[in-house]
Amino acid sequence: MARLIHTMIRVANLDASIAFYRKAFDLDEKHRLDFPSFTLVYLANDESPAEIELTFNKNQSEPYEHGTAYGHVAFSVEDLEATHAALQASGIHPTDLKQIEQNGHVARFFFVTDPDGYKIEVLQRGGHY
Repeated sequence: MARLIHTMIRVANLDASIAFYRKAFDLDEKHRLDFPSFTLVYLANDESPAEIELTFNKNQSEPYEHGTAYGHVAFSVEDLEATHAALQASGIHPTDLKQIEQNGHVARFFFVTDPDGYKIEVLQRGGHY
């Protein structure tokens, strides 16, 4: 059976991206591979075995375009309100809390944007999440 191991995103400023994911989601650098033209940094925490792979292309000078295909990465948290407040206090600007309901299922969430403009959904843990 297959297991999801990582999601890769390209970043323009590796240090800023590492700092953002550490501050926002308590992700630590687990592994780094440095090559002449690019660096790969794998971030994770003890909540999940899946990692985010940050790819820094050393010769990239223009911002990356996400196109129309990218949607978002999602994290689930135990306390959505506390996480929202902590992100605000740390200088990260989350969107307002939202709630959607369908067929008795409720999803509560908000979004943040990382330094490269990637949207990240933060969901209240429970049920499907």
